[in-house]
Amino acid sequence: MKFKFIPAALLSVVALTLTGCSASSATDDSLTSVLDSGTLTIGTEGTYRPFSFHEGGSGELTGYDVEVARAVAAELGVDVAFEETQWDGIFAGLTAGRWDTIANQVSITPERLDAYAFSTPYTYSTGVIVVPADNTSITSFSSLDGLTTAQSLSSNWYTLATESGANVQSIEGWAQSVALVEQGRVDATVNDKLTFLDYQKTNGADNLKIAAETEERSESAFAFAKDGTALADAVSEALATLSNDGTLAELSDKYFGADVSQ
Repeated sequence: MKFKFIPAALLSVVALTLTGCSASSATDDSLTSVLDSGTLTIGTEGTYRPFSFHEGGSGELTGYDVEVARAVAAELGVDVAFEETQWDGIFAGLTAGRWDTIANQVSITPERLDAYAFSTPYTYSTGVIVVPADNTSITSFSSLDGLTTAQSLSSNWYTLATESGANVQSIEGWAQSVALVEQGRVDATVNDKLTFLDYQKTNGADNLKIAAETEERSESAFAFAKDGTALADAVSEALATLSNDGTLAELSDKYFGADVSQ
């Protein structure tokens, strides 16, 4: 076994795990197993742009989540290995121990908190109304009452739009919805802020703007097995370091043109 440098920020976590101050911590070897193996294994899709994807379809695995994960592994003093899988099987792989954590924009929900451990969030987002840049009449979700938005009928954004009083034109996805807004065929579309920021960063989209945002924010984090709190805590400490030194803000700006890490 090669000896790995353990960052000072992790020493207290390792000590807590090894001394077994409680029954649960005594059996939680999630951190020590990663440090001993020298590799943090991560489950991810590899097809989810801009978070986890292959540039050009066949290039190196990259993306916001991938780069954050690599930076976290560097803070832990270990290598990183990505295991690509479909979303439908990603949590089963975590439970089966095929990977140590998931980095794939996993949002924290009450249901998932009951089943898994999480790091602190590294991505925050809101729901937004996207309109033409010259629109001045839509300033809130209540402004959508009686107007037409383009939405996928299976998304939660459809629900938010209809609850706001909008008439919905059914579409297949973001590309179609934003095209209808740009063409003036609908008044607006409601979607995730990250989706819009990625589109704006990639395509310019100076002809579009965000007219309003939800007060509630979604939070995405690394997901771990329920008994993997030692590793989750260590990753949280690494994320705090990456936040304080500006790494997360830099990666956010690279992919979204804005800081989505806080």
